[in-house]
Amino acid sequence: MATWDDVARLALALPETTADDAHGHRKWRAWKVKDKAFVWERPLGRSDLKALGDDAPPDGPILAARIEHDGAKRALIESDPDVYFTIPHFDGFPAILLLLDRIGPEELEEVVTEAWLNRAPPRVLKAYMSEREGASEA
Repeated sequence: MATWDDVARLALALPETTADDAHGHRKWRAWKVKDKAFVWERPLGRSDLKALGDDAPPDGPILAARIEHDGAKRALIESDPDVYFTIPHFDGFPAILLLLDRIGPEELEEVVTEAWLNRAPPRVLKAYMSEREGASEA
């Protein structure tokens, strides 16, 4: 089971990442690379709960993560619907929601890193990939 501390640790370990408020909501945290959010807290609102109806997940921490495209979103939901889901508000938007208390640390690391890779500017991404290639050759 992952926690917000795990999210913060993983996100802040990535280059040029900062922690900030999510879209001006002081209660919600967001982790950004060069002012682009890649993972953020996303509690469900009344309209979300109404739209989901009986499919609404149980109460618990919800993380939103940027993904590459809608196909990746569908694949994640199909692979583990007990962890991943979406809401109508995210239709056509490249992000997935996940129940933080149902994901393991290794899978969370993969989600956070992939989200960062999808948002990092080319210069930052290139430096990161070069550093990783150098580390794997050592």
